[in-house]
Parts: sequence; structure tokens; C-alpha cells
Amino acid sequence: MMYDDHYGLSGRPFQLTPDPDFWFDTATHRKAMAYLGYGLSQGEGFVVITGEPGTGKTTLMGHLLAEIDRERLNVLKLVSTQIAADDLLRMVCAGLDIDSVGMSKAEMLSAIERGLHTVARSGRRTLLIVDEAQALPIDSLEELRMLSNFQAGGYPLLQIFLMGQPEFRQTLSDQRLEQLRQRVIAMHHLAPIDTDEVEPYLIHRLSCVGWRGKPRFTNDAISSMHRWSGGVPRRLNQLASRVMLFGAIERIDTFSGHDVAAVIADLDSDTAPLRAVPTRAFEERFPEREAKPVAVDLPRATPEPAPSAATIPERLERRIGDAALNRRIGELEQQLQQQDAALRRVLTLLVDWVETGATPSRPDIASLHGTAA
Repeated sequence: MMYDDHYGLSGRPFQLTPDPDFWFDTATHRKAMAYLGYGLSQGEGFVVITGEPGTGKTTLMGHLLAEIDRERLNVLKLVSTQIAADDLLRMVCAGLDIDSVGMSKAEMLSAIERGLHTVARSGRRTLLIVDEAQALPIDSLEELRMLSNFQAGGYPLLQIFLMGQPEFRQTLSDQRLEQLRQRVIAMHHLAPIDTDEVEPYLIHRLSCVGWRGKPRFTNDAISSMHRWSGGVPRRLNQLASRVMLFGAIERIDTFSGHDVAAVIADLDSDTAPLRAVPTRAFEERFPEREAKPVAVDLPRATPEPAPSAATIPERLERRIGDAALNRRIGELEQQLQQQDAALRRVLTLLVDWVETGATPSRPDIASLHGTAA
């Protein structure tokens, strides 16, 4: 990317795709890892990790899997998308290399138990990780509980980690899941990162791709970034990536709060709802009358921003000098001027008609059709 070259980086430090190589040990993630480690040491039951979208659940699990000994643990991973109970069993079968085609539910359960025994005889335990668990129906969660009952010599054959968004806790409170709740041995909710963790977080990710001190962030820049992101790592990555793009365009090596504010304004404008532009045709021709809203099915030109509040794309356009873009803008402006003239003529004839009661002549109407076209 452009800012990689400008700052001498070997890769993208703030990509939105989860990557365990960028793992950063915040207080809340450290606590979550402690709960997961405790669960693995117990070797049974359920461990539940919840968090808002973007708080790092997938990165957390990737980091865990990078740390565990695959010679002692057989890991199955499922991503839930409203999986029905039977489909869930078929996915577990696939994870155990069992061909479930044509099998009934009873046959799949029997095959899964045999598969878990086979893994156990090889000296490994089986860990099932379900991501996006909030999408699982109650019946599917109950099926998972039944799978957790499989044992060999008094030892459980399967342990289950459930990762989900905050509403999953509400799902677990359902009275039909009382037996599953009794098997939950640890639960943690990933909180947003604190303000004082933002700068170490940014520096850590930059250091992973060869950062050598450029760029830097002032204290007010850090505070603005935390406030806008709410401490959610994915939103922080989104903002930091745009800040660095802005810095590469403007040749900035130390970001201030003012720089971050400019980027935030640009990000917010990306998703801001379009506002209607009121017509002033009546007020201009008849200033003494109260303007009435008129519904006219013609495109409106959006107001141009003030020159002092130029956004990042506008600055980039001035630097690059895209002739094709400028030519297209000129054509659109000309069309809008023609449409505005047609609109004013329509409104003038309507006013004359209302005041005099005279029906517009056919030549006038024909000329309107020609102008509007």
C-alpha cells in the first residue's frame, strides 16, 4: 500500500482480517487466555468467550491454537450459521473424517463416539471450537451438550469452546439449557481496550512490520482514536489505516489530534445519510410568499463542502490531477444546470396557472418536455 512505502514498512500493520501474528496481550485478552488455559487443564465441559464484533475473538482463538501442542490435542473448528442439529452432527463427522452420507442421527452419534475413541487411543484429546455460537438454535446447543457426555474409562472424550457475540449469554439463560449451563466451567466477556493500551497496541502492530519510529502519535491523537473506536480493536485498525494513508498523502510523520480529527470527519462522511436540498424557486420569484414543499422527480446537486474543510479524497484528487474525473464532473455540472433551468420553468408556469387560472399553452408544454429531456 501507499503508506507502507512512505513509512518503510514491510506489510500492512492494521489490516481488518484477524491475524494471530499480530496478537497483542491486552488486559481483557490476557484474562480470556487464562480462562481458556484453565479449561484445557480441566479437559472437560464448556468454556464460553463472548465479545462485541471486532473485539478479537477470532484472533484470540488463533493465538490459542498457535500455542497448544497439536500432538496432544485434536482440534475441530466450526463456524455457526444457523446450523440445524443434524447438520451440526454431520459437520462434526466431517471433522473426524467420518463419511456421514445416508446416515441417520443415531448412526451419526454412534460413528462420532467411535471416532472420538479412535482419537483417544492415539493419545490425544479432542477439542471442538464453535465460532459465532450466538447463531446456533437451542436444539443444536443441546446436541453439543449430548456430545460432551461421551466418555472412556471415566474421562471425557470431547471438550467444547463456544465463541459468540454478547447476545449468546442471553441465549444461555434459556431454561431449556439448564444442563448445558451446569457444564460451563469458565466464561469471559472481552471488553474494549483501555485508553492507556492504545499506544502500545499501535506500536506493537507497527513493529510487526518493521516500524523504526515513523510515524508517531501525540497524546491527543491517541485520545481521539480511542474515543472514536470505543476501544474496539477492529475499529481502531480501521481508523489507524486511514490515518496513515492521510499521512502518506500529506507527508506527515507525527500525527496530532487535528490530523486524526480530519480523518474521523472523512470516515464519518462515508456513512452519513444524504440530506435533501430544498428548492428556493418560489422564494426567489415571490419572496413575500411562504415557500411550500414541491415534489419534483429530478436529481439534486449536493452542496459543496467549505474549502477549509477539504476531505482526504479531495486532497488526493488535487495531488493526482485526474483529468478524466474533472471532465466527468464538468459534464455532471452542465446537466444539473440544465435540469435546474427546467425546474425553474416548470415552477414558473405552475405559479402562473395558480394565479391566473390559465392553462399553459401547448407550445409551452412542448418546450418543457424538450428542455427536461
